[in-house]
Amino acid sequence: QVQLVESGGGLVQAGGSLRLSCEVSGRTFSAYAMGWFRQAPGKEREFVAGISRISTTIYADSLKGRFTISRDNAKKTSYLQMNSLKSEDTAVYYCAVRMIVPDTSIQTWDYWGQGTQVTVSS
Repeated sequence: QVQLVESGGGLVQAGGSLRLSCEVSGRTFSAYAMGWFRQAPGKEREFVAGISRISTTIYADSLKGRFTISRDNAKKTSYLQMNSLKSEDTAVYYCAVRMIVPDTSIQTWDYWGQGTQVTVSS
């Protein structure tokens, strides 16, 4: 069983930064693609960013340039660096894993974390 634990969420002022972490249990972390998604109140969960097992990255078009996904295979951890945060970035952020390459479709991801709340005050 694969377990994911997110951390790093919190309250930040508009224009500030946060770095989210997602630690993954299991022996084959290096084979996983990692993804970050978010869900704002009253909205559907949406794709934020993904990183392949060889660290190829993809992003939601609206977030390019502000958010950066990375991974540390030795620590079995993925990170989401969020800069120039806006009030509309307020959401619960989730990480997820699937094999090899990331995908923007939520339905294709196999395991999910419990989520971490990010609140951006204006």
